[in-house]
Formats: sequence, C-alpha cells, structure tokens
Amino acid sequence: MRKRMVVRTDGASDLSAIISKRRNNLLVYQGYKALIIRILFLVIAGMILFTRIFLVTQASGNDMFPAVKDGDLVFAFRLQQGYSKNDVVVYTVDGKQYIGRIAAGAGDVVTLDDSGSMLVNGTAQTGEILYPTYGLQGLEYPYEVPENNLFILGDYRTQAADSRTFGAISLENVDGKVITILRRRGL
Repeated sequence: MRKRMVVRTDGASDLSAIISKRRNNLLVYQGYKALIIRILFLVIAGMILFTRIFLVTQASGNDMFPAVKDGDLVFAFRLQQGYSKNDVVVYTVDGKQYIGRIAAGAGDVVTLDDSGSMLVNGTAQTGEILYPTYGLQGLEYPYEVPENNLFILGDYRTQAADSRTFGAISLENVDGKVITILRRRGL
C-alpha cells in the first residue's frame, strides 16, 4: 500500500500573503520615510534661503511713500557686497526694521538747509523725490558720513524717521537691498 502525500497549498499561500503584506508595509514605510526626509530637506533649505540669503518683510508706515506703501511685502537680498547711492535698503535701528533710500556713503558730506534742499559733496540732489528735505534736530550740517556707514533717507521726507533722526546707519545694521516689492492690493 502506498501512502499518498497530500500537499496543502493553503498554508503556503497564507505564508506568501503574509510575506507580501509585510513587503508592502515595508515599502509604504520606506516611502513615508523618504517623503519626510524630502520635506525636512525642503524646510531646512527654505529656512536657510529666507534667513541667510533673502529677506521677506512687510513695510510698516509710509516712510518710503510713494515707492513703498504701508503693508507692501518687500523682498531683499542679504548677500549684497556693496551699496550705491539711490539703492533702497532694509535696515534695523533699535530692533525695528525700516526701509530707506541711500543718500550718501562713507566719506560723503551731506548738507541740509532751511529751504529743504539737500547737497551731497556740494551737489544738489534733486531726483524724483517729491518732498523737501529738512534737517532735524540732533545732527549738525554739514555732516560727514563716517567709515562703514550710510546716510539713509525715506522718500516721504517730511514724515520719515531716517538718518536725520538716527544718524548714519552702520553697514552691520543694513539687512539687505530691496529687489522687489509686492503691493498689498495684489495679495
């Protein structure tokens, strides 16, 4: 008499199903892990990009009216090597950020008179500024801008808090050069 071997396939298929399920779970886990790593990389890259390379801030006040209005979103480049006259910059004084236009650099002599005109190194500065530039108390004119400093003015000269109030701004306090402005109405 011969014995028959009975091969049961249901146990093998159960084992195969368990292995397949575990493999799928491992692939899903690896997929989520890869997604989380990518998200973390993007967050870290974004933080570095917007804390070390670019600056995004909202304008408060009308110191730069009409060029920059209250509430406008301002994008600035932090890695600027040198600044030129008429560059619009973001700077910090006593922990508060301001936006202004560079009127004079280190070594320049600024003269403001009672007529509202401004001279830099003896040359009248007219440009596109609509408002007169009067000297405020605190600085004596003619004023020579010290080394590693900038003389920064707001465009709304009759109302702006700027270098006439604070004195020359150290290059260390300049946060970046404005590269674009997003109007508040456009949001």
